[in-house]
Amino acid sequence: MSSITASSPGLLRQYLVLTKPRVTQLAVFCAVIGMFLATPGLPDMQRVVAGTIGIWLLAAAAFAINCLIEQQVDARMLRTARRATAQGTISNVQVLSLSGLLGGLGMLVLYQWVNPLTMWLTFATFIGYAVIYTVILKPRTPQNIVIGGLSGAMPPALGWAAIADTVPAEAWLLVLIIFIWTPPHFWALALYRSNDYARAGLPMLPVTHGQQFTRLHILLYSIVLLATTVMPYILGMSGWLYLIAALVLGAMFIRYSWQLYKAYSDELSRKLFRFSILYLSLLFAALLIDHWLIVGR
Repeated sequence: MSSITASSPGLLRQYLVLTKPRVTQLAVFCAVIGMFLATPGLPDMQRVVAGTIGIWLLAAAAFAINCLIEQQVDARMLRTARRATAQGTISNVQVLSLSGLLGGLGMLVLYQWVNPLTMWLTFATFIGYAVIYTVILKPRTPQNIVIGGLSGAMPPALGWAAIADTVPAEAWLLVLIIFIWTPPHFWALALYRSNDYARAGLPMLPVTHGQQFTRLHILLYSIVLLATTVMPYILGMSGWLYLIAALVLGAMFIRYSWQLYKAYSDELSRKLFRFSILYLSLLFAALLIDHWLIVGR
């Protein structure tokens, strides 16, 4: 009994790692922003809490399935070799049970305390990431993160649906921003982890088309991203505060991408990857603050 008790914290941590908590937090953050943007005033806080919990549970379930499907790939990569699924310290049945429990609870919470639309959209996002991206796209095409990025871009639409019971054009514009952001964000990681992906046999863009080609595409996407992030202001969805934030953050993103294109280094690629996470968080935070300022006038 004592040995089981002593190992419990370590086992719980291994389960937690399978849900990719850092990635889940960013996705849920974007969903919560969508919730607050969906209404002029404060949204129904009961729906906000229930929607946040439900979306988090289904996202965590999708990431656990991803780890299960990719356990052999993960075992060949330094970045993921220590995952419990890659090492075999957690069985396939345990991972399926974890994902089923989290996913089932998430769907119940969304259906019972939010609305069926959010439940089905979130479940479709689960299928898009865990099956279409992980099983079909990722091992077959270097455009995996471009096509499969739609599932990762969905959180703002899920949050909007949770509050408004609909997904208008404004919500899809937020999805588009994350959709355009995803490739340069992920390719920055793939650049300095290209040996890992080559060893695992995954056709990531730096592996199939080379470093220079990937760096060019990061730069081009960063320019398109800046143009896309200006659209909320052009369409009257936001004001000057957001516009200034979008322009400054976008200029910084392009600057990092240009430096990476001109002279590559692993350190600069890491800096761009880390900045891209901060970029998205600050951009959406600025959108929310700007929204409240407009409402308060």
